[in-house]
Amino acid sequence: MHEGSVIRVLLIEDEAFDVRRVRSTLQPFADRIVIDGVVADGNAAMSRLRESPDRFDIVIMDFQIAGGLMGERLIQEIRRLDPSLQIIVITKMTINITDYEFANRLMQAGAFWYCTKYPVDIEDHIYQPTDFILSIFNAYEKRQLEKEQSRSQRRLSRTVEGILSGKQILGESAPMNDLRSQVKKCAESSVHVLISGPSGTGKELVAHNIHYQSARKFENFVPVNCGSLPHDLLESELFGYEKGAFTGATQRKKGLFEVADRGTLFLDEIGELPHPAQVKLLRVLQEGEIEKIGRTGKIKVDVRIIAATNKDLEKEVRDGRFREDLFYRLNVLPLRAPALRERKEDLPVLIGHFLAAFANDEMRPVPALNPEAMQVLASHEWPGNVRELKNVLQRLVFDGSAVIDARQASDALGRRIASRESREEFFVGLPADQAPIPLREMERKVRETYFRFVRDHSASDAEAAKKLGLAPPNYHRMCKELGLK
Repeated sequence: MHEGSVIRVLLIEDEAFDVRRVRSTLQPFADRIVIDGVVADGNAAMSRLRESPDRFDIVIMDFQIAGGLMGERLIQEIRRLDPSLQIIVITKMTINITDYEFANRLMQAGAFWYCTKYPVDIEDHIYQPTDFILSIFNAYEKRQLEKEQSRSQRRLSRTVEGILSGKQILGESAPMNDLRSQVKKCAESSVHVLISGPSGTGKELVAHNIHYQSARKFENFVPVNCGSLPHDLLESELFGYEKGAFTGATQRKKGLFEVADRGTLFLDEIGELPHPAQVKLLRVLQEGEIEKIGRTGKIKVDVRIIAATNKDLEKEVRDGRFREDLFYRLNVLPLRAPALRERKEDLPVLIGHFLAAFANDEMRPVPALNPEAMQVLASHEWPGNVRELKNVLQRLVFDGSAVIDARQASDALGRRIASRESREEFFVGLPADQAPIPLREMERKVRETYFRFVRDHSASDAEAAKKLGLAPPNYHRMCKELGLK
């Protein structure tokens, strides 16, 4: 019971004799329980509750009262108005408190508790006074809990809305309208989804939208890049291990499936998953259970899988690099994220959005593009898709010009190779007349420029790592060190 709080009661009773008996029963707790209103019929009760929606905590009502609105129908109307408002029913319809059918009808309608008006002291009290008082205190506690739960739910809903507003699927082209429609349909279900499309098209963005529009939106969304997980650590990362399972296992570790329980696990670059891991993943999808290293029993998990790939998985299946049964388990709801070159009419919207976002991050004015600059960007094929576009626009914002012209747009695309000076500037990322900088800083600038170039001209992170001659984990580590996301 909340200390010092006063429970305010609306009493619905049409017999003055019973009003007096209820008051008499509550009198010993007059400092804690206050009858703040008395009405004689259901319509008057609904009017009073609508006029003062937060005034009452408990409704005590006679089951049979004058007027047309009474009984279960009145209970339902009150609960519809305020689901947290608790209702205690008193009735003289039956002396038999074990009338289960009647009790069930009241509970189904939404009543918290009920009692007969008799027996006990007919002149002074309702039912058993102790039970009656306890039911009021318990009903009040339940109301407070439900109100807090409702507030928490509203806070969570606002958080989800905030996440979605920052992860909008932008564009009004036919492919994007179709994609948004498919995302909505996927969100209405809990079956597994496979998102395909070239690298840089925003497959993780699509996965976020599916999760945060679904019934699982208040649970965890856990992203994992399958290409960046070292093969020898893959099983422990996905499924976890128990303390003492192997040398160095000093404490229990939750796997990503446990972290995502009741939520969504996003498996990016699913085509990079090695065969042994494919077998284990298939078993989880079939049985809904995981096996932790060092544990004999299995653990039940309820996880929705959203997988993404830039590969042709059907070809991977034909070539024996991906399990056919796993492919069909994942490919229940297939989606495709279109390449940027397939929806160039969305470029103005995307450019305006990202320029504003990057300018805001850098606390700079939002630059404008003249028509020639827009034409340069529109004529580009965008092999790196939206990821490449974001990199180019970030460079343009960093340049600091109020109006961006065609030359600056070409420079940002890496097309400027006209003169010796410009070649030097493109290569090292510095104007030719700038003073030398420390070698370590210069090396970092060169690596960052070259990493961006290779990523923008690769179909996937795995392909970029291969071109650079790096193992995927090392590639991802270096990208992180260079601030490349």
